Amino acid sequence: MPNFLFTRRSFITAGCVVAGLGYSGSLAPARAKGLAPTPSMRGGANNYRPGAPIVDRIGNGGFLMHGTVRRAGDGMPLEGQRIQIWAHTTEGHERDLRSHGATLTDANGEFHLEMPQIVPAFGQAHGHLAYDSGAFETVYLRPVMPNSKDTTLSAHFVLQPK
Repeated sequence: MPNFLFTRRSFITAGCVVAGLGYSGSLAPARAKGLAPTPSMRGGANNYRPGAPIVDRIGNGGFLMHGTVRRAGDGMPLEGQRIQIWAHTTEGHERDLRSHGATLTDANGEFHLEMPQIVPAFGQAHGHLAYDSGAFETVYLRPVMPNSKDTTLSAHFVLQPK
């Protein structure tokens, strides 16, 4: 069993080291420096509808699409950003108006939108998301679900200012 001997001098020295590190910022929370923007995914813009309405839910729900939106470079969460979501679901095809809706990010840059269960289209269960608010470069995502029986799917945006 180790025997640690703390003298008054070693205790004060350790305290000064910790205080010095804290003052210099070494103990400050890590921040995302140089965070690269999210590139648009191939096929992400398929069946995109400009101006899809902001909704509380798409259809009867049962599936949760969620994620985050951050600014490229410093990684700060972006509030009030419009994310459009659409998919091939149990209630409609991704080209149907009723399969489209948009939501806004909260103060933490997070978004959530309930929609009908996503089902496979062209062999894969996948969703479509678009950032299209205008202050940043438009990004289209097409995340594929690991399992078509999953009831959630997440997507994360890092946006580049225009």
